[in-house]
Amino acid sequence: MNKELAMNKPNAIGWFDLYVEDMDRAVVFYEAVFQQKLESIGDPTGETLMRSFPADMGAYGAAGALVKSPHAQPGPGGTLIYFSVDDCAVQQARVVAAGGKVLRPKFSIGQFGWVTLCLDTEGNMFGLNSMR
Repeated sequence: MNKELAMNKPNAIGWFDLYVEDMDRAVVFYEAVFQQKLESIGDPTGETLMRSFPADMGAYGAAGALVKSPHAQPGPGGTLIYFSVDDCAVQQARVVAAGGKVLRPKFSIGQFGWVTLCLDTEGNMFGLNSMR
């Protein structure tokens, strides 16, 4: 493969929607776990309510938002999102206090670092990933 083409190839994920039933409850949960404000963003269709995670669209990784939509529902068993953090034990410690559950406490995934698996207040399973 041409090295120049490989360097210009986009990542597989460019954005994510994390579906919720109760936007206020979900915002309180994620702001408590990550200690960051989520911002309202508009939906040109007017069909969904969205709150964006802090993002730099020019930086490595995918951006995304909590989304309340008549077209999809939250719940485990679908796509699993891993949030990149400095040390997943820090956010893991905030999950229960914020109303969620820790399904699998911090564990090693070898050369790829550490992972914690959690359940949010909407029933979505998500992961935390760190290198320490």
